[in-house]
Amino acid sequence: MALHIGSVAPDFTQESTEGTIKFHEWMGNGWAVLFSHPKDFTPVCTTELGRVAKLKPEFEKRGIKTIAVSVDDVDSHKRWINDIEETQNVKMNFPILGDSDKKVSKLYDMIHPEWNDTLTVRSVFVIDQNKKVRLIITYPASTGRNFDEILRAIDSLQLTDKYSVATGVDWKHGDNCIIIPSLTDPKVLKEKFPKGYHEVKPYLRLTPDPSK
Repeated sequence: MALHIGSVAPDFTQESTEGTIKFHEWMGNGWAVLFSHPKDFTPVCTTELGRVAKLKPEFEKRGIKTIAVSVDDVDSHKRWINDIEETQNVKMNFPILGDSDKKVSKLYDMIHPEWNDTLTVRSVFVIDQNKKVRLIITYPASTGRNFDEILRAIDSLQLTDKYSVATGVDWKHGDNCIIIPSLTDPKVLKEKFPKGYHEVKPYLRLTPDPSK
């Protein structure tokens, strides 16, 4: 089953480096980032797992838990963690799911036969507090993921959930936002955007970040 933005993220129970994970229960009322790795002891993924461990305070500020998955088993993951901590100068602080039965990989459509019929593609799923998939990014094996970009996209998702805005190209937290086109009533605009706005075009109206 292919997942799309807006799909309910499949629930599962699976073993991990931090014990048994019942995914929806583990998420609680917060957000999650689930990201996959083709296999253990791979160079690009080693750097990625180290980076996510270092970024844990940034994810926590946004109410997000991170969890990785690889088709190898938990014993293999634990051996790999030794290498990650040694080479990336970090202490691992989030779980890696064992998925030797490929249960999670299949639920999240991470096996792409055109690429490889046994290994997962390197995908990222951002899942909100309602267990809905909000963002999906898939990378080739040779290209390391940019977790700064993933955090930037999460900032946009969480901001636009709360306010009647969208975010433009290369937007970062604190930059001007775009008022959604469906808002046209001057009274509503004044109430929602007390800092005012600049109309570049009738469909392109910029307003200061309303969260500031």
